[in-house]
Amino acid sequence: MTQLSSVSSSGANLACCSYHQAITHRPQKLRSLRLALMLIISFAGVELVVAGVSHSLALFAEAGHMVSDAIALGLALLATWMAQLPASAQATFGYRRIEILAALLNGMGLLGIAAWIAWEAWSHWHMSTASEILSLPMLITAIVGLGVNSLNAVLLHPGSATDLNLRGAFLHMLADAISSVGVILAALLISLWDWQWVDSVVGLGVALLIGAGALPLIRQSVHILLEKVPLHLDAAAITAHLNQFEGVVAVQNLRIWTIALGQDALSAQLTVSFTDGTKRDRLLQQLQISLQQEFGLSEVFLQLSSGMPLAWLHPSIAEQIEPPH
Repeated sequence: MTQLSSVSSSGANLACCSYHQAITHRPQKLRSLRLALMLIISFAGVELVVAGVSHSLALFAEAGHMVSDAIALGLALLATWMAQLPASAQATFGYRRIEILAALLNGMGLLGIAAWIAWEAWSHWHMSTASEILSLPMLITAIVGLGVNSLNAVLLHPGSATDLNLRGAFLHMLADAISSVGVILAALLISLWDWQWVDSVVGLGVALLIGAGALPLIRQSVHILLEKVPLHLDAAAITAHLNQFEGVVAVQNLRIWTIALGQDALSAQLTVSFTDGTKRDRLLQQLQISLQQEFGLSEVFLQLSSGMPLAWLHPSIAEQIEPPH
């Protein structure tokens, strides 16, 4: 049996738009992360002091969340910088996946914060000797905090739909903004009707919102790290698409995975009926271009062989033909 193997290089000119956007907008992303980090660090200390003075659990929870956000933003900033490192002999795909790890850690951090706030709210609810909450400093600080958190969310929102690392940082800022709204509401209710208990209720509500936002981030990060088929791609549809090409006899060992958001890869072994090398090369080029254009794949690796697929042969014969691993 005659066999020819051909592997494609990445089609940079046909890669999906989000991959190129991630590269082009990286300097802006770094500037946004730096500015957001500076704002968070400068305001978190203020909130901690006011939370101690006002005896507000909701404000203290928000301050603690902002401290963790500073760590999360620092992690996102480090991951963004590392993702710029060029590919090497040891890291042939580059370092973009480090951002997926950062997104996963940020998601886990959000869950931890949510659990901590929920526990504190539950404990505070059952405290019989809780100190009286001072609503005015609580309200003023929360309003300023809402401005800071909203500004950070606006800074990080562009690109968060196509960048998992940036999305993790953005979700931290969004959760902080929601926390600020909750603290403002609690301060107003305490001031108007002396509903001290609403402080704990708001804290619990904020915890639930933070946890709900973290779960999709964690799920998508794990999905990518496990190299599962991207949710927007269908392996059966891609197989059917390949089988439509004249000369394709069988599609085997199809692998589809995500390197980073917007950077999807595919590898497969195809048995073709063409014995002429020129026809096989032309078919290979057609397959590459079609997969990149139709499915947005930025990395396509195909092996073409002429003859009967090894899977159709008797195991003893296949072992004699297959090269040793």
